[in-house]
Amino acid sequence: MSKKIIFDANAILRYILYDIPEQADMAEKTLQNNKVIILPEIIMEVVFVMFKFYKIPREEISEGVIKFLNDAKCENINLINAIKTFGNKNFDFVDCLLYEYSKQKDCEIFTFDENLIKLIIQNNKEE
Repeated sequence: MSKKIIFDANAILRYILYDIPEQADMAEKTLQNNKVIILPEIIMEVVFVMFKFYKIPREEISEGVIKFLNDAKCENINLINAIKTFGNKNFDFVDCLLYEYSKQKDCEIFTFDENLIKLIIQNNKEE
């Protein structure tokens, strides 16, 4: 039985940014040849590094991460939708992820963040 592979932030960054081609190519081969696990905590770190360190616009971050998630055959719809939300709303990634969880009928988000509360309420009105 083959092991599942968990990508860390550095591997994902190399894949998305293609700034170290040999590592990006190794990451691509690993994606193609293995069952890969993508952890939301790691995507959070990737988004943070791309946004704060590399100063990449949120729309470009969203596009790059979504491409990676698609290539990794990620099935976590909350994670995918959270990165899409990050690309078009002025919220940090964790709040985008919480917002996505709030859409589930069996989840309620407890927060004092007024902007997140407004976003959740807005979504509830649209349903």
